[in-house]
Amino acid sequence: MKLKAIALDDDLFYLKVVETFCDKIDFIDLKKTFAKSEDAMEYLEKFPVDLIFLDIQMPGISGLDFYKKFGKNTMAIFTTAHAEFAIHGFELSALDYLLKPIVFDRFLVAVQKALDSLRLKIQSNIAHRSFLNFRVDYGLIKVELSEIKWVEAMDDYLQIHLQNKKPLVVRKTMKSLLKRLPSSEFVRIHRSFIVPLHKIQGVRHKIVFMDQKEFPIGTSYEADFMKLFLSKTG
Repeated sequence: MKLKAIALDDDLFYLKVVETFCDKIDFIDLKKTFAKSEDAMEYLEKFPVDLIFLDIQMPGISGLDFYKKFGKNTMAIFTTAHAEFAIHGFELSALDYLLKPIVFDRFLVAVQKALDSLRLKIQSNIAHRSFLNFRVDYGLIKVELSEIKWVEAMDDYLQIHLQNKKPLVVRKTMKSLLKRLPSSEFVRIHRSFIVPLHKIQGVRHKIVFMDQKEFPIGTSYEADFMKLFLSKTG
């Protein structure tokens, strides 16, 4: 996972500092740097990013006002030479602020916060998702999560067994599908099977009983599965 970012600062020296630091961090993709707020504004209208490095004191429009107008749904790390301005950034729900002169270790702490925040946002979106779209025969098929009975691996394909419907065959890996499924509701029990926790009727002798069928529990998946299953069933 990479954070898409831009930097806005009228001081070219500090733009170069941010650029140099970003080059040292593999999860930051610094798309552009801007010395003029109007150029940054124009870019954001066309190319949304995850994170903005934003100087507070700039001519024309302050970094705080810029963020109020154009920073919606975007994380901000403010930079400033004056510690007293930092409180204003936090009032705008800024992720962090960096006091100039910026040092790399402190910079790394701030961007790690941004990465953690993005991961939580993605996980939250997944947890609240009620359906998935699958690409089949050059089209998209919507599948409600509640319809999924189990998923079975078949070489380079997956067979998604559905309630009262024919199984859906999609070209996808188990690993990539698990990333899209809410981890609190679906679990991989075997290299060939993913099952919904709420449909499990029982577990005995490394066998999951569900939908009048038996599914083996793989040795490498047993510990994680049992931990999650017992946490759900008490």
